Amino acid sequence: MIASSAAAAAGAQVQRRRRQRGMSQAELARRTGLSKATLSQLEAGTGNPTIDTLDAIAVALAIPLTDLLTRDSPTDTLHLPATEPLDGGPTRELLRRISGGHSLELWRLRLPPNTTVDGIPHAPGTIEHLLISSGHLTAGPTDDLRELGEGDLLAFPGDAPHAYRTEDTPADVTVVIASPAT
Repeated sequence: MIASSAAAAAGAQVQRRRRQRGMSQAELARRTGLSKATLSQLEAGTGNPTIDTLDAIAVALAIPLTDLLTRDSPTDTLHLPATEPLDGGPTRELLRRISGGHSLELWRLRLPPNTTVDGIPHAPGTIEHLLISSGHLTAGPTDDLRELGEGDLLAFPGDAPHAYRTEDTPADVTVVIASPAT
């Protein structure tokens, strides 16, 4: 079975946090009620844990659940070469996820001319930040849309219905989504 990258990252965090506490796999298995084989698979990145399993591990390690869902940020320089937009529709790319006291996601949103995208409300307390790299865009909460041009920045509550709309020109937008820690 191939685990998702999220499951593999969670497994790496379980192993890291267990070792930080000087705890053996057998002891963590005993404290969580999981089998040692299940825990071993999880730490090896081949398991597919449920939220309940991760919660039991977090309780046993005396850490917040979110610590197990955090991917370590690389300490080396990160360079992401530009990519070409796909023809015929909006393109969204997750550029980076940054963890800390809150979760930050950095996205590139490319909208072709005459495109409307309705944003789905995010978790309560989420703030979206839009930085217009090129083009023009109407965006923001659906009850307070703003006209934006190249270089403009807009920050708004992302936990309410929102929209992005282009007219005759495409837009390239950097989006930072800041969500509160759970």
